[in-house]
Amino acid sequence: MDKDIIKDAKEAFKQCEESEADNRETALEDLQFGRMGEQWEEKDKQSRDQDGRPCMTFNKLPAFVRQIVNDARQNKPSIKVHPVDDTADPDTAEILNGVIRNIEVQSRADVAYDTAIDSAVSCGFGYFRVDVEYASDDSFDRDIKINRIANPFTVFGDPTSTEADSSDWNVAFVTEMLKADDFEKQYPDAEKVDFETDFTDEKDRLWFQDKSVRIAEYWTRGEVSKVLLQLSDGQVMLAEDYARHKEDFDQFGITVEGERDVSSHEAVQHIINGQEVLETNEWAGKWIPIIPVYGDEVNVEGKRHFQSLIHFSKDAQRSYNYHRTTAAEVVALQPKAPWIGKAGSFDEDPRWATANSVSHPYLEYDGDVPPQRQPFASVPTGIVNEALAAADDMKAIMGLHDASLGARSNETSGRAILARQREGDVSTFHFLDNMTRAIRHAGSIVVDLIPKVYSQPRVMRIMGEDETPQNVQVNQPIPTGEVGPDGQPVLDEQGQPASRIYDLTAGKYDVTVKAGPNFTTRREEAATQMTELIRSFPDAAPVIGDILAESLDWPKADEIAKRLKSMLPQQVQAEQGNPEADALKQQMQQGLQAFQALQAELEALKAEKSLESRELEIKEFEAKTDRMEAEAKMAQIPVGQAGLPY
Repeated sequence: MDKDIIKDAKEAFKQCEESEADNRETALEDLQFGRMGEQWEEKDKQSRDQDGRPCMTFNKLPAFVRQIVNDARQNKPSIKVHPVDDTADPDTAEILNGVIRNIEVQSRADVAYDTAIDSAVSCGFGYFRVDVEYASDDSFDRDIKINRIANPFTVFGDPTSTEADSSDWNVAFVTEMLKADDFEKQYPDAEKVDFETDFTDEKDRLWFQDKSVRIAEYWTRGEVSKVLLQLSDGQVMLAEDYARHKEDFDQFGITVEGERDVSSHEAVQHIINGQEVLETNEWAGKWIPIIPVYGDEVNVEGKRHFQSLIHFSKDAQRSYNYHRTTAAEVVALQPKAPWIGKAGSFDEDPRWATANSVSHPYLEYDGDVPPQRQPFASVPTGIVNEALAAADDMKAIMGLHDASLGARSNETSGRAILARQREGDVSTFHFLDNMTRAIRHAGSIVVDLIPKVYSQPRVMRIMGEDETPQNVQVNQPIPTGEVGPDGQPVLDEQGQPASRIYDLTAGKYDVTVKAGPNFTTRREEAATQMTELIRSFPDAAPVIGDILAESLDWPKADEIAKRLKSMLPQQVQAEQGNPEADALKQQMQQGLQAFQALQAELEALKAEKSLESRELEIKEFEAKTDRMEAEAKMAQIPVGQAGLPY
């Protein structure tokens, strides 16, 4: 079995390497040219060094790259989850959004995104990945992480892929070369690699070279058949998910009413070295979790070419370097202009031999006419113009002009400057849009993993949009604490106290991505706009003052907001649902209910007391009647004359 895996892996890797060879060569050249400043041909550098001529580099390209990359950093794409079917819950969708934000914060996903877009702009492609790792050293809980891939040349994607976000990848490699000694330390139980063997096969030479071993994550994705169940309560789920929760369904009398076969995908990760399978890991998701961020994509007869921002501006940069170097060379030669004089004028003083390189206090000459220095020829106008033209060519090729770079330009009005900046944003927007697509696919991978990784009841930390953390219980009933008019807890259909559940394993959710300024930037902009609104409409201050205070970065701003909120009109507090006011209202309602209950009890006691008093009166009346009757008999007085009531 392992031999078959190794055989398939070698064949697949050879195809990936051949398919990406041109893109990798171009990417490496662009990266070294634009970011490392290697902008002179080696033969030209050697020739100039031999002649003692300058070979200067005026690298203007990183400024253009940073314009795109830093724009992406300021406008972070954010993943948003939306419920799809009737088993999905809008409240649970908000919990999922909080879970995803917490995943991004805890794994520092911004570093992964920034590294990927930087590589895409600089060399044509970049990558980041989604991993599942143990939450801590003393726990079996697992967490989802979004990690960066610092070196884009370690990834080899599916050569048959056509999608822009790798969602159709069925094979992928993440590789690194290890020295033989390092390989043995890292994998002590692996088979020894015999480097004395002549690796004549080209597939072997890709894995073993220069006493180094290639270690690779070999990802494969295949189509599998699964059983889909229709339950009696209307839910639809896979048979494997139903089996995990069968006891819960049996408890509520939920049964299976129908089933059918469906096609899905499963991914597997093999760690290999070209000789054996070192490790095999089943992957919980249905996508290979390596996400590319592409630069400018061009498809020529089915072959995909990925180009960086600076790809076509290299000639303009070379021209700029050449003409600026030539101008500098001409100016540098000014002190070396030759001296002209009559023959024999320089014989008396040997210091004339170093007059062009050393500043002597005086020089002696022989003759009547002193020697004259050859006048300096100014820098030819053509050289200066060519350098300026080359600089303008770079801007035109990349679509980033002076206004986009923050430099002074011909535009004078604010509207004209914004229009030129807008032009630069539009011409390079495809880089940011490709980043958005990649993050959307990463969101789909994370949403696909969440029900499988976070399937057990647990307390999870979620993150608000303002990065405020909160702990919530998921996959387990949570009492709502609702109280009825009678002061008693509200009961559900089973007669138990009302509860709700944030079930991360149920329902389907869609993923969208919104690109824009981060929360802090939007908060600052909102504060500025609200301040302008209050200046224009002062009557709004008592109503929105608390919201404005929350948006400010002053010390004690939150405390100020709470005090202003307590001063809001009662109608506004009722409409916005102030948690503190609601809690106070609930306490007052509970107190009123308790008072009414005590009052009813008191009335009952009063009624009971009144009844006792009446009984005593009746008994006293009966006793009095009996006594009078007895006295009447003794006196032989008729009952009616004795004053008795009968």
